[in-house]
Amino acid sequence: MNTVKMGVCLLLTGSMLVGCKEEKKEETTMPEQTEQVAAAKGGITKADYGTTPEGVKIGEYTLTNAKGMKVNVITLGGIITSLTAPNKDGKYEDVVLGYKNKDEYFKGNPYFFGAVIGRYGNRIAKGKFTLDGKAYQLPVNDGPNSLHGGKGFDKRVWTAEEVAGANPTLKLSYTAKDGEEGYPGNLKTVVTYVLTDDNALEISYEAETDKKTVINLTQHSYFNLSGDFSKLITDHVLEIKADKFLPVDATLIPTGELKAVAGTPFDFTTAKEIGKDINATDDQLKKGGGYDHCWVFTDSSNKLKEVASVYHKASGRYMQVYTDQPAVQFYSGNFIDGTKASKTGGNYEKRSGLCLETQHYPDAPNQPKFPSTVLSPGEKYTTKTTYKFSVK
Repeated sequence: MNTVKMGVCLLLTGSMLVGCKEEKKEETTMPEQTEQVAAAKGGITKADYGTTPEGVKIGEYTLTNAKGMKVNVITLGGIITSLTAPNKDGKYEDVVLGYKNKDEYFKGNPYFFGAVIGRYGNRIAKGKFTLDGKAYQLPVNDGPNSLHGGKGFDKRVWTAEEVAGANPTLKLSYTAKDGEEGYPGNLKTVVTYVLTDDNALEISYEAETDKKTVINLTQHSYFNLSGDFSKLITDHVLEIKADKFLPVDATLIPTGELKAVAGTPFDFTTAKEIGKDINATDDQLKKGGGYDHCWVFTDSSNKLKEVASVYHKASGRYMQVYTDQPAVQFYSGNFIDGTKASKTGGNYEKRSGLCLETQHYPDAPNQPKFPSTVLSPGEKYTTKTTYKFSVK
């Protein structure tokens, strides 16, 4: 079996995690019933989260490390509904956006809050691609394009399994059927969340197919390191270790050009506040309503490396992102429209959160100059991303 590696890892305090796509030869009041699951340090608890309109029961798993950091995950979409991280005074607060009303997750989660994204994250132009001479048509759900796999992995119910080990570990499994949302191949996918005692959330992805297909998995958590969702992320200081980005057309499909960030508002090679240039007069910012673009890392290797960091001065929280993927989609929450209730009161507004979605290039199936996202039978897709939280 051959293994194809395209990885992502999420770290929080001290250590770093490794991951990649490797080539291997060969609203509703819910019952509070809670079950303690064995784990070496900290632990995992399970509770009933609710029932979908189709009558499917959803479970909620809380991963807790020895320091008291918690990550809540539900079996619908593998969604991270909460992630607490300490500020410089040691106070743990939730730093990811999510719905105050649980039913919002069952109503479609239009912002993809906290979800696993697949079978193909980001956009595919006109929902079309050709593979081995055969044309495939996907549902279009973002203007003329297909976004995040259509009714994708974020809308599916995953099977959960607690895994014994040194750290709280949750394994989620889902098999997408051949033809589901227009994609070829039965695709068996496993996503594993590990919460380490150095406050690192590690996210690993694996997938295998019985027919040649395309794949681009990612995680769509929105971060606000202030711990106060009434505040915007424009004061967060961002660094992205990328010397190029992908310009887009009016429908946010890459033009095919890899453009140097130097001299543009897209230059985050030196850390700066997100709000510094976000309202600059720039055609690309106008098209995205802000930042909604793919940055191509200076280090193009498939080794796990630090690719981005975010710092919030007032709280002292510092998040580092490590991945083995070639790119990251930085999204500044431009389309959040103020209609959804925040977990801390009021409603989420434009730029209440930011996403750093490690991935392959958007629309790669239609752009032969981009790195391939094709997965063939006999290959295994693996990737890892780490978001590491600390203070400074």
